[in-house]
Amino acid sequence: MAPLINGHRRLRGPYTIGGMLLRALVPAALERSPDLVAAHGIEIRAAAPDLRRLVPACGEPLWASLHEDERILVPAPRRTLRVANGIAEFVRDCLDGRRALRVDNVHEADPTDHELLAVLMRRVPGLTVALAAPGPPGEWSGESFILGTASPAEGPIDDYIASDGTTDDPEAYAAYLALPPGERARAHDRRADELSGDHLLGAVPYHRERGGDQAAALSALWAAVDHCVGEGFLHAVAELGLRGLRLAEPGSDLWWRFIHRTATALAGIGRRGEAFELYESARRGSVDPAVHAAAAYGTAMLDARDPDPARRDLGRAMGWINEAIAVSTLLPDHRERAFKLGFDRNGRALIELRQGRVEEALRLVESAIELADRDLPPDAHPLHRMVLFGNRAQLLARSGRNADALRDFDRAIAIDPGFPDNYLDRGNLLLAMGRPDDALTDYETAIRLGSPLPEAYYNRAELRLATGDRELALADLDHVLELDPAFLDAYVNRAGVLEMLDEHEAARRDVDAGLELDPGNPHLHGVLGQLETAAGRHAEARAAFDAALARDPALAGAWANRAILRYGTGDLDGAVADLTRAIELGEDAALYANRAIALRDLGRFAEAEADLEQARRLDPTIDVDN
Repeated sequence: MAPLINGHRRLRGPYTIGGMLLRALVPAALERSPDLVAAHGIEIRAAAPDLRRLVPACGEPLWASLHEDERILVPAPRRTLRVANGIAEFVRDCLDGRRALRVDNVHEADPTDHELLAVLMRRVPGLTVALAAPGPPGEWSGESFILGTASPAEGPIDDYIASDGTTDDPEAYAAYLALPPGERARAHDRRADELSGDHLLGAVPYHRERGGDQAAALSALWAAVDHCVGEGFLHAVAELGLRGLRLAEPGSDLWWRFIHRTATALAGIGRRGEAFELYESARRGSVDPAVHAAAAYGTAMLDARDPDPARRDLGRAMGWINEAIAVSTLLPDHRERAFKLGFDRNGRALIELRQGRVEEALRLVESAIELADRDLPPDAHPLHRMVLFGNRAQLLARSGRNADALRDFDRAIAIDPGFPDNYLDRGNLLLAMGRPDDALTDYETAIRLGSPLPEAYYNRAELRLATGDRELALADLDHVLELDPAFLDAYVNRAGVLEMLDEHEAARRDVDAGLELDPGNPHLHGVLGQLETAAGRHAEARAAFDAALARDPALAGAWANRAILRYGTGDLDGAVADLTRAIELGEDAALYANRAIALRDLGRFAEAEADLEQARRLDPTIDVDN
């Protein structure tokens, strides 16, 4: 029987389970298939830091070599899904035949391990995951079952401290409580001294907090927070950071750094109210203008970056960002002022953009670039410069200045060639510029650079659809949804392709899955209308098209397809009206040809002939005789 893994996050923090699994597989894989280990080096090094000595870095990210003050990018919460998929692919390729993974204390595991277990069950054939305690809330897919409760795999069950506080043996806990406080503290200190580097994110901070040296506890907590921020383990940052704040002296530099990192993490995982309260505590507890500027910026971004547009208050965000800019102008050090002020102006550019003021947003980003060029050393704050070039490129592209945008994307990529997001954005621009081969190269570079990236496969699928390669596009969309079953746009596109291929049952499954994620999605309702039309359920089809257009009146395809339905049910005037609206949204030869047919059937022959002529002008190859 497979050994039982204790998944409690108190042991090793994020990827306590994933790290144990990798420690069991990587040494043998290095002997048997070193290329496989190298291909998944990013995920292995992220989930099991103690294996880094065995797995060399392949294209270490730029941020890893920078001072803390220059590491301005925090990985998005979705990065852990990429790591989980990379680990799952590594495990899949390592295993031979059916295997079981037995895990205890899953309910106490870090969210990274919850996510990993779900991906393993979904993506690794022949792997059974046995849980010795209830798993996390939410949907689980794959093969799993619940074992009876079991003891932790590490440490004797009669020694609470040796189990790093994870045993549920009441006798061990009672014996621990019976120790005098000073002896307990010394026992925690001894245990922290014994532990190796793979416990630095879990057991070491736990024991240091309960030991006799508060400075050592703060140092351990800060080291864990700093590491987890860089890796994007945001739930762990939130937990560790709040623990650090309970020990840090209010108003101190370390207190502020804990606040800043913790609030950023809380915002990233959707706990915006708690993030706001931390920024408020910083405003109340410090007179440092740099703290007030950064707290005001962070508060502004809580509104500006809220993923739900209905919850954004851009006016309030503008007030906070203006306060940040005003305070940053007062900073005495000209280099710090240039960086902070540029950072704040870039934040205001986001708010301006979301209010539709593209040119003002562009002006702000350009002023931030000018500040960096004038007042910062050439090699200072490279990530800040990379972000500014990338943002200016996006705004230039929106303004139709594609050549200038392309030059800025090139500059951003030159600063950090290992950052995949810039390749995705440049690929999108190249595709819009009519350079699909170059766009494909950028998408595939993004795919090669790191852990499995659903967005790169999705973008490549869109390119393949645009060039008519439906089979490869479908394969990419299949892979996107294998990597991320919650990728809504992939359901939309795959459902549309399947409908065009008359694979109606498969298309309906995608529509249903997508509508579970977004019940009002207009694109999916549009595809549903087409499916219901093909099935002869005219009332249901009309309801679906109406729902699509109620949510998005600019959806030309829904107008055109509702016109087909109305024509087929004898509503010729309605068909003409819908086709007219579709044409207003974007001229197309097929739309004119279809309207000509409806006009002819209504006896409006002159108008029909005019539409046929326009169809021929737009597409000389179109068949307008039927």
